[in-house]
Amino acid sequence: MIVVTGATGNVGRSLVQSLAATGAQVTATSRAVSAADLPQGVRHRQADLTDPESLRPVFDGAEALFLQNGGPSAHLLSPQDILDVAKAGGIGRVVLLSSQGVTTRPESASHGGVARAIEDAVRQSGLDWTILRPGGFNSNTYAWAESVRARRAIAAPFAGIGLPTVDPDDIAQVAAAALREDGHAGRTYELTGPALTTPRQQAEAIGDALGEPVRFIEQTRDEARAQMLQFLPEPVVDTTLDILGEPTPAEQRISPDVEQVLGRAPRTFADWAQSHIAAFR
Repeated sequence: MIVVTGATGNVGRSLVQSLAATGAQVTATSRAVSAADLPQGVRHRQADLTDPESLRPVFDGAEALFLQNGGPSAHLLSPQDILDVAKAGGIGRVVLLSSQGVTTRPESASHGGVARAIEDAVRQSGLDWTILRPGGFNSNTYAWAESVRARRAIAAPFAGIGLPTVDPDDIAQVAAAALREDGHAGRTYELTGPALTTPRQQAEAIGDALGEPVRFIEQTRDEARAQMLQFLPEPVVDTTLDILGEPTPAEQRISPDVEQVLGRAPRTFADWAQSHIAAFR
């Protein structure tokens, strides 16, 4: 049995589907998961990573665990308690979805600091561990979906600065390999897309997938910051804008790890846009 936390998220949902397609026994868990969210035959359990005791019946009898780093709520997690409950339930292997920011933004509590603490707990857990460090997700552009649907327009800052954003489905497939196959224990994988892609190029790819033009409006940093503060904490907004506007060489590096694990190149942003264009119609 493989337990997938965050099973309704962009990576977790895809991971559950990938594992179920191989015939693996899967328990999908999140705060609000239901059978309607999952493939047939996948067991579902509601649980909360901030309450490790709620995970005890979920972990009982399982062999492997996909653990998310908690995202904006990561500071509320007690990773050692979660891992102790996992070991008590019989889990011997853990795959952690962490963040590239652990190495590229270690001074940032929102992007690197808390994630580093969770990684350290996983490494010291006594379990076989694999750590995944993706950069930006292609699915972050869902934030543009409403404006594309309503006005065929996208507003974003830093139009010409590219990052190697990654398809969450590729992250999920790497996670599935690490959960099911030997040879990944003790490895840390940095997961990126195959090329630097700018916001303007992303808008063009969405327009190509729609079959009609999408107008791109370049925001100033201050305009983007004001918009992002409506739904994200200030430290997260400021660090995110630093990454988008002044990425480090490490944040622009294209990693070979997806191809090394999966035996194929990572999908491009254009591939992702074609596959998910229904959200922008």
